[in-house]
Amino acid sequence: MELLRLKKRLVVARKGHKLLKDKQDELMRRFLEYIQENKRVREDVEKRLSYAYSTFLIARGSLMKEVLEEAIASPYGEYLLEVKKVNILNLKVPQFKVKLPKGTPLSYGFIETCGDLDNSILTFFKALPSLIKLAEIEKSVAYLADEIERTRRRVNALEYILIPNLEETIRYINIKLTELERSNLTRLMKVKDLVGR
Repeated sequence: MELLRLKKRLVVARKGHKLLKDKQDELMRRFLEYIQENKRVREDVEKRLSYAYSTFLIARGSLMKEVLEEAIASPYGEYLLEVKKVNILNLKVPQFKVKLPKGTPLSYGFIETCGDLDNSILTFFKALPSLIKLAEIEKSVAYLADEIERTRRRVNALEYILIPNLEETIRYINIKLTELERSNLTRLMKVKDLVGR
């Protein structure tokens, strides 16, 4: 009975190993897709922010401190961030969606400010959705990396510990049963030999 139970466990362990291995492969494929998208979005964001910061520095150099502070302190609309969870291979990763206010973010007077400040603020405004997308991708990459590591540990535990232990135990039980069978056969032959005399 123990042998049958162990054989069933071995079949289940092998099926589980195959499923986990397939899951690990798919997680790696998705992980690499996210990494490539992360690289693309990051380059775009860095390019936009670099331009925005350089034009802001030019504007800061040409404007008085009070005028600059007053211009950037004026609020512009309400930004809404919608957060959802998306299921990827039974792993919940975040999905962010930002709703920008309509119109232009330039909510200050143009008399005392310069065009570089306008360009800088508009570039920051246009870069915000890409920044949110980058945050979503990087968080998803972190979740996927953790899940890949957990799955890899499970696959290795099945492959190098559980399945070999089950196979060894099954082999040991088979050897013991064979010895018992031989011993019984030998005993029966001796009894038959004694009865036959």
